[in-house]
Amino acid sequence: MQEAIEKLQQAVNESNYIVFFGGAGVSTESGIPDFRSQDGLYSQKYKYPPETIVSHSFFMRKTEEFYDFYRDKMIFMDAKPNAAHLKLAELEAAGKLKAVITQNIDGLHQAAGSKEVLELHGSTLRNYCMNCGKRYDGVKYIVESAGVPKCEDCGGVIRPDVVLYEEGLDNSVIRRAVDHIARADLLIIGGTSLVVYPAAGFIDYFHGRHLAVINMSETSRDKAADILIQGKIGEVLSQITV
Repeated sequence: MQEAIEKLQQAVNESNYIVFFGGAGVSTESGIPDFRSQDGLYSQKYKYPPETIVSHSFFMRKTEEFYDFYRDKMIFMDAKPNAAHLKLAELEAAGKLKAVITQNIDGLHQAAGSKEVLELHGSTLRNYCMNCGKRYDGVKYIVESAGVPKCEDCGGVIRPDVVLYEEGLDNSVIRRAVDHIARADLLIIGGTSLVVYPAAGFIDYFHGRHLAVINMSETSRDKAADILIQGKIGEVLSQITV
């Protein structure tokens, strides 16, 4: 692994347009469980499968049950950025990293100081009234409300600004993400199994010099990568100097 990390360091040194594409594995070192690991949400038992609960149709039909699960399993008020988040913010501040493209909804990249963060699946930190559109930033109002959170102004249902199953991604976010990937000379894929589409398909737009994959398990892009590291992404990136 050390040889691969040294190769990643050399690629970082040589590159001027680095883009990071990450998933749930980036936040596991902050205490946020992923969905697909052995201990992830998909392996746990609920009245309904997790992928059903976080779907648009379930949210509309059984809003209170959605929020019971959402508050319990998808909001982590005490989570803090880990070494991966901090190193990416450091790389951006140094002018090396141009964008973080994330499938996560926890806001930890911004908390670490990253500026150009494209959240493909939205964020738990943004919420809005489905009736009048009033914004509720942060998770405090959601956590402290009982049952289905209602708007203070009109009484409408508040929903998180996250992309649920059966919903499409934001087209403007897609365009910006694809543009960054297409312009990258180094694309670092980290902490993602690359099985969630359409997000995983954006990697096809990369035609740069170096492709690095850092993940605990195999991914569909391992064979295409010239830098392949199986390990915890925080532990790997913390060894990279700017």
